[in-house]
Amino acid sequence: MSPIALRPFRPDDTDWLVEQHDRLYAQAEGFDASFGVLVREILDGFNADHDPTCEQGWIAQVGDTRLGSIFCVRLDDQTAKLRLFLLVPEARGQGVGAKLLAQCMGYAQAKGYRGMQLWTHESHRAACALYARTGWQLGDSRPVQSFGQDLVEQTWTYRF
Repeated sequence: MSPIALRPFRPDDTDWLVEQHDRLYAQAEGFDASFGVLVREILDGFNADHDPTCEQGWIAQVGDTRLGSIFCVRLDDQTAKLRLFLLVPEARGQGVGAKLLAQCMGYAQAKGYRGMQLWTHESHRAACALYARTGWQLGDSRPVQSFGQDLVEQTWTYRF
């Protein structure tokens, strides 16, 4: 694979990112259309009013081909929230996820956050393994019915 570049998320990435989340989660986990709606709401909110002094999104790409995303947004004065971490299947297992995660965590630390939090599902095994390897701690874990599926929702935290 050619060198992977990380660049800031731009509003014109929105449709691609919604489509990828919607399609990939439907294929891999049977998520219904409500997931794509949620991703659209998150991105529309980010585009409308994120604070560029302490919130950022990134797109991983090779050439003009987008491979994934990650976002760092403010949860509160002390805590950043990791959001919309996604890799297209062809980018998995090549270090792209680790590079995106390191970028997001480094940014949060540089902006003065004392910790980070994320929400995910237990079925995202590769991502959860990456979080554990990089020092994140699994906090809450509970069964839920979301996006038309029975899932186990998880909250992970990291302290700098």
